[in-house]
Amino acid sequence: MAKIERELYGDFDMILNAVTNAVMGGSMSASVEETSDFYENGARCAVRVFERYSYMGKNRLSMSVTLFQANGRIFISAAATGGSQALFMKINTFGERAFLDTVRDTIDAFSYGGGYR
Repeated sequence: MAKIERELYGDFDMILNAVTNAVMGGSMSASVEETSDFYENGARCAVRVFERYSYMGKNRLSMSVTLFQANGRIFISAAATGGSQALFMKINTFGERAFLDTVRDTIDAFSYGGGYR
């Protein structure tokens, strides 16, 4: 599994759209498999689960992205998994890291300086 977790700065909807666009634009086999949105007492949470085909691993990978906002702060957790064909241990996580890399620049852009560049 490969993971990025950060505190972000900017508009929640803009961040969510930018991350979604980065994933969908990063691979022609990418798809949104499931979504969930939750709002309560000023807190907000959006979960997006993406999949794509890994040509290197010849299998499908998934990436879950959770965006959470509360008390004026926004956090993101993006985790990719499924990139190994081994039975008992992971021997090839290249596909997971590559899938996560489709959102890395977008997350970095919202991590520093208070907004998307």
